[in-house]
Amino acid sequence: MNTDQKMMSVGGLEISVIRKNIKNIHLGVYPPNGRIRVAAPLNTNDEKIQLFVISRIPWIKKQKNNFREQARQTKREYVSGESHYFLGNRYLLNVIHTLESPKIEIKNKNRINLHIKPGTTTKKREELIENFYRGELRKQIPLFIQKWEKKTGVQVKEIKIKKMKTKWGTCKPEYGRMWLNLELAKKPLHCLEYVLVHEMLHFLEKKHTDNFHVLMNSVLPQWKQYKEELNRTILGHNTWEYKGEYPINKISTINPPISLTIEKS
Repeated sequence: MNTDQKMMSVGGLEISVIRKNIKNIHLGVYPPNGRIRVAAPLNTNDEKIQLFVISRIPWIKKQKNNFREQARQTKREYVSGESHYFLGNRYLLNVIHTLESPKIEIKNKNRINLHIKPGTTTKKREELIENFYRGELRKQIPLFIQKWEKKTGVQVKEIKIKKMKTKWGTCKPEYGRMWLNLELAKKPLHCLEYVLVHEMLHFLEKKHTDNFHVLMNSVLPQWKQYKEELNRTILGHNTWEYKGEYPINKISTINPPISLTIEKS
């Protein structure tokens, strides 16, 4: 794909502009600090991009402010007393040294016991916690898939869980395949369900068209509430990169009218 990338200052805001072989203009505001990015068709001139950004400055500032106010974790060291999240609840980590095989258990709805051998490295502790999260997601996902395959008629052939910095979920409808972000193990179950339904409906409608939103409204009327909750949940510690679209606030336009969407994938 042919692309052209540059920086542009508009109304005191620094904008990353990329022109590529697309039909519409997309404006995104990215965590953690509200980085602004515009993707535009190759033949779009600077003036048109500037006018588009100027028209959305109040919205951009609102999203940047939301990111500034959103709680986020510092880097986890996996030591006793540290906060960790599971299915939307906050737990305190309790590290227990043992000579037996490592294991993780939830205790009293407020504590995660991490049983490890003495000398276990921080990296290994992280791997154990992440494997626990993967295992718990694998328990929940089939229940939701069974429920929503019946409701939507969509057949999911394969689901993979991976660490993603750019999306809550993604899919390849032509292969019946879906990927979910490991971070969803930290969020409430209805947020996981929302992302699953969102991706399943992309099997029927690939893009975020009006028809896609009609489908979302018909099968999961409260999806906007769940999405907003997911946007408000505490951000994990990440070294942010921008190789794609992340949990962002995003506007797409088809010259005009402007259709506003705030989405995760």
